[in-house]
Amino acid sequence: MDKRNDALEHGNVKQLLWQYAVPAIIATTATSFYNIIDRIFIGQGVGPLAISGLALTFPIMNLGTALGTLVGAGSSTIISIRMGEKRREEAIQTLGNAFVLNMIIGILFSVLALCFLDPLLYLFGASDATLPFARDFMRVILLGNVITHLFFGLNNIIRASGYPTKAMISLLLTIGINIILAPLFIFVFHWGIKGAATATVISQSVGLVWVVSHFLSGKPYVHFTKQCFRLSGRIIGSIFSIGVAPFLIHCCACLIAILMNRQLGTYGGDMAIGAFGIINSIISLLIMIMFGFTQGMQPIVGYNWGAKQHDRAIEAFRLTIYYATAVAVIGFLAAECFPRFIARWFTDSQELIDITTKGLRIYVICLPLVGFQVVTTNFFQSIGKAGISIFLSMTRQLLFLTPLLLLFPPLFGLDGVWYATPAADLTSALVTAGVLWYYWMKKLKTEN
Repeated sequence: MDKRNDALEHGNVKQLLWQYAVPAIIATTATSFYNIIDRIFIGQGVGPLAISGLALTFPIMNLGTALGTLVGAGSSTIISIRMGEKRREEAIQTLGNAFVLNMIIGILFSVLALCFLDPLLYLFGASDATLPFARDFMRVILLGNVITHLFFGLNNIIRASGYPTKAMISLLLTIGINIILAPLFIFVFHWGIKGAATATVISQSVGLVWVVSHFLSGKPYVHFTKQCFRLSGRIIGSIFSIGVAPFLIHCCACLIAILMNRQLGTYGGDMAIGAFGIINSIISLLIMIMFGFTQGMQPIVGYNWGAKQHDRAIEAFRLTIYYATAVAVIGFLAAECFPRFIARWFTDSQELIDITTKGLRIYVICLPLVGFQVVTTNFFQSIGKAGISIFLSMTRQLLFLTPLLLLFPPLFGLDGVWYATPAADLTSALVTAGVLWYYWMKKLKTEN
């Protein structure tokens, strides 16, 4: 048996979690830092309206991420479980199916989004002042969308199949190239917001070459074979059944971003949309650190659940909740204590700084509860309980945040847009706790 598989089955759970999580955290944190730095470059080099234009692209970016996650998260979870079950050939077949699916979905999404780009951006809250920035950015990103799908999808599989450090290196490689190229294209070549998008596509192309070379080498336990690219309805169904939970999370995020931008535009104007772009960058950094822990948790939980070692899976789950909550608390304290300092990183516009400062303080009120909700949702996904994971994914976005975004702003104005998020965080955390308690009491004991 492969040494990595043996470690997943018999190694110390806490050490394994850090072994898998640290590379994932470094990679996801670096990615978020890049996004922050990219927005700083855009804000300082192009202007505050460019930040607002970039914020308008969030729904399309989230939808693209949703489609990529449908395949990437589903296939990586299936591969971890099949490895635990010692079903290597099916794990390899899942890899090939994931590659083909990412190709097909990535191309179709790009074509459709490019055909309807301007109407979509107006729907998402664009004004005549912000539309040119959003359009220029998205045209370049969409032309390279299939590269993005393949890169992130295959990189998730590298991590899930026992190579977390290699997955980290591939992301750091793309981020390093991106950070070098973005200021060059923006400040030296004067390509504006298109320069930032071009740097992203080029860097991810280099990363994709690195990732594909890993699976072509034939050395990893899961690698490309001539037969693995033949699509299987059974495998595709398994991938989608698991991937549908994170897919719905991102689809809901897309809908929320649309509603958020429209409400912000109505009650605060273009500068409020720009403030949301800044706040979203900061919150995304914290969420990505939490996701780094859940990515470290996923192969441990998935493998050991497949190997019927439920105690090890549950131990990894508990530790991940603890670490993710600690991250959320630190982020909460930083945002409450230093919001104006954070806003000044992105812009020298006093109006934008003032709106961002107030919005950030409200937005993070219930942030300490988010880590628990994120980890629990991913735990159910990792053990193949797609239905529960989907339900928990939907509670915050659709059941709570959407109606609150419609209810609060007419009553409280712009502040109501910001207050909707912590209210949704609180209610969804309570529902998640109730679902976990029920499953723990009624299911886990019998399965152990």
